[in-house]
Formats: sequence, structure tokens, C-alpha cells
Amino acid sequence: MEAAMDVLRLAGSAALGLLLSPFYYIGVLLIMLQYFRQTRLERKLFHVRLHAWPNQLARTMLAGLIVGVLLSCAGLFLGVTVDGEAVLWLWGTAIVLLIVRVRYLCFAYSAGMLGLLQWGLAWSSLDARGDWIGSAARSVGGLDIPGLLVLVALMHIAEGLLVRWQGARFASPLFLEGKRGKLVGGYMLQGYWPVPMLLLVPAAAGSGDVTLPWSLLLDGGAAWSHGVTMIGFPMMIGFTELTRTMLPGAKARSSSKALLVYGIILGAAAVTASFWSPFMLAAALCALLLHEALVAVSYYKEDANMPLYVNDDRGLRILAVIPGTPAEAMGLQAGEIIQKVNGVPVRSKEDLHAALHINSAFCKLEAVNLEGHVKFAQRARFAGEHHQLGVVLAPDDQAGFYAAASPASLFDLLRKRTAKSRNRSSSASL
Repeated sequence: MEAAMDVLRLAGSAALGLLLSPFYYIGVLLIMLQYFRQTRLERKLFHVRLHAWPNQLARTMLAGLIVGVLLSCAGLFLGVTVDGEAVLWLWGTAIVLLIVRVRYLCFAYSAGMLGLLQWGLAWSSLDARGDWIGSAARSVGGLDIPGLLVLVALMHIAEGLLVRWQGARFASPLFLEGKRGKLVGGYMLQGYWPVPMLLLVPAAAGSGDVTLPWSLLLDGGAAWSHGVTMIGFPMMIGFTELTRTMLPGAKARSSSKALLVYGIILGAAAVTASFWSPFMLAAALCALLLHEALVAVSYYKEDANMPLYVNDDRGLRILAVIPGTPAEAMGLQAGEIIQKVNGVPVRSKEDLHAALHINSAFCKLEAVNLEGHVKFAQRARFAGEHHQLGVVLAPDDQAGFYAAASPASLFDLLRKRTAKSRNRSSSASL
């Protein structure tokens, strides 16, 4: 009981320090920027907002807080030797990598790069210098890289579970440029979660007054002999996937499985490195190369399969259903094909509009569902409802805009342009 009260006291002090840390707020700001950009793109392409970025931000912050609480509880038994310098190095490296590529805003890259840097500095004599370079080299040399990689592994396991839970909810439909310049439909799945952690760490000599009655997984021996303290450790997890060939739910499940496998493999490598230091380099390379392999495999699968969200001779493919519209009430889903409206075959938007006006008070649809079976739906129509019942159709030759390339760097993310015009003369004004 006394140990529990001591831990709660340390947690209160660490939580206060976390509230004063700028890194958590930097993460929230970057997430807000991403979701605001997504909302702006939806308005440009479809003239409607499918997602409200404040709601998305609130959901991600709440989910991140839940993950932070769970990982903080797990951290009571880990024994990771980190301090404020580790937080600065991890976030500093992430911000530098963010300038190069937005998708590098992942601590797998930060911790992996720091592991490679630590390994390289071990072969140099820079830590013997008396200037700031020597001080920086000694600071990097003192980082608990296996411990940081364990945290990264746990984060990716949590990320895999979050993607399975929330990934499809954050899917945003897009018009994309296909291989031969023809527009196709697709989805951008992106989710980012700021994770505020409270981490139990070794206390400095003479400052520790709390001794744990239980053993730690990665107990560093002498480092823990002075007792323990707790620090606030703001972390960030997130994923971005683009699919032209799968439904959002299926893509989220596929990504979730890959992230869980990655987290388990990296966790095993990091624990091995914590007990056998020569394996640290392999664990750092595992963090970097396996993460890149996830990206490459996802890209290869997308490239190898045919686009799903295209119209064909059966009718009009549904790319998305706008929430709160007649289409949602009628049970229409993304990926289905509208064959007939009020008994009339439809092969274009003009056909759809004409068929809907056959009966302005009632609508009867015939559609091909995801299993390839024909289904029927009907509903009364009311004044002021969406002119297409609330469906976003796969693009045709008349589509005026399509999604610009995903932001490669931080500077691209800050640029205003989110869509490109098929009329090149006007694309510069977007």
C-alpha cells in the first residue's frame, strides 16, 4: 500500500511536468493541421464535408490518453532507463526527420537513427572532446536505445489495435490519378494519436526516496540502486495508408495486422539487445528496415491489384456515402454499384439525375452489393435533400479536380494546395 501511494505521488509530479512540456502540444498541433487539410480537400473535391476535424481531433486525443494510461501502467514493470535528455533527443530527431518526410514522424525512425548514431559514435573519440560536440556525443552514448526501442514496439502494438478500432473511421475518399492518367477513386486512411506517458525511471544519486517492492523486466542493475522517480514522456503514434483497391475496413485490418507483427518482432529484438548489448545495432536496423518494408509491401499490393472505385458497364460505383443522407438511410455502402434508379439503368451522373426526377417524391434503387448480389432499396424523397441522395460516385471524365500528391515534407504540409485541376492553366490558383 505504501509503495502504491509513493507511485501515485510520483505520477502526480510527472503529470504536472508533462502538462508543461511543449512536445505534446506540438504533436496535437500537427494532428490538427493534418485533419484540417483533409477537411479542406473533401470540400474541394466533393463540395461537402464528410469529416469534422474537431471531432476527429477529440477522438484521437481521447484514444491517445487511454493508450497512455495503459502503457504507463505497463511501464511500472519495464525498467526503461530514460530521462529528459532522451525525450529531447527523440523529439528533436523526429522533428528533423519530419522536415524531410511527413511519414517519418514516427519514433521507429527516431529511435532507430539514434541507435545507429550511438553505434557509430562508439567507434569514434568524439566523447573525449571538451566542447559541445563532446557533450552531445556523451549524451547520445548514454541513451538506453534498447529501452527506447521497447517503448516503440509497445507503441506500434497499441497503434495496430487503434488502427483496427478506429482506422476506417478516419478514411477519407479521394479522386486520384491512375496509372494512365485516368481518374480513379480511392481512400486515404490516416490516424495520429498523441500519447502522454508517465514512465518510471531510475532516480539520480541522492534524490531517490522510493524503492519498488517488485522486480523490473529490463532492470539495469546499478542504475536503479538509488531508487526510482517518474517523468512525463509525450509520444506520438500514427499511420497513413492509401488504397485504390480495397475497402477502408479491409485496408485497416490489413494494416493493423502488419503493425502488430512489426511491434512483436521489434519488441523481441529490443529485449534481446537489452540483455546482450552487441545486438543493439541489429535492433536499431530492425526498427528502420522493417518499418520501410511495411511501406514497400503495402505499395506493392496496391500496385499489383486493379482499382476498385471505378464505374463499369453495370452502373455507377459508390465511392462514399455522406453521413445523415438518404443514401445512408437506404443502407447503401461504399464499393456497391447502382444499376437502376426508378427502373431506369444508369451509366452516368446525367442518367442518375434524370432517373431521380422521374418521381420527385419517391426513389427505388437496384444495386449490386459487395458480395455481387442484387439488392433493392427504396425511400421517400423530401425537399432540400442531397441531389444525389448523398452518394459520392467514382470519378468520371467530367471530374474537375483530383487529390494532389501527399505532402512529402513539413513544408509541403504547410502549403495550401490540396487538390489539382485537370485544367492545367488553372491548377496554380488552387
